[in-house]
Amino acid sequence: MTVSVRPVSPADAAQWQHLYAGYRAFYRLPDDPASVRTTWGWVSEGAHGLLGLVAEDADGRLVGLADLRRFARPSSATTGLYLDDLFTAPDARHRGVATALLREAAAIAAAEGASVVRWITAADNAGARAVYDRVATATPWVTYDMRPAEA
Repeated sequence: MTVSVRPVSPADAAQWQHLYAGYRAFYRLPDDPASVRTTWGWVSEGAHGLLGLVAEDADGRLVGLADLRRFARPSSATTGLYLDDLFTAPDARHRGVATALLREAAAIAAAEGASVVRWITAADNAGARAVYDRVATATPWVTYDMRPAEA
């Protein structure tokens, strides 16, 4: 499959939201159209430092998305790109879509002088991890989440 990767545009709203709803379903998140619309607003407007990428097939259909954001790395006095979301349409998997999106993320990081592209994934996401292991190095770091303190 030949895909081209580009930044999101306003015309992508419906297709992007459909893909993002699929991403949420994959991770067993509740069906929440309001959250999908909010996230589209952030991505399409570049809010919170977000940069949205889409992979488009030869027919103009969106077959993948990647949402990145910039972050400071105080320990190295550099910046990085954090990959929040990466999703390939189920019927387009195993055709290089995710790899194309990751390569574009790496190219953007290089152009911006970033020192890393970083992301997390579920330990049992074997399909994605097979791709990630080809293009990146797993780290020894363990991720934690803490709830905000109650007021």
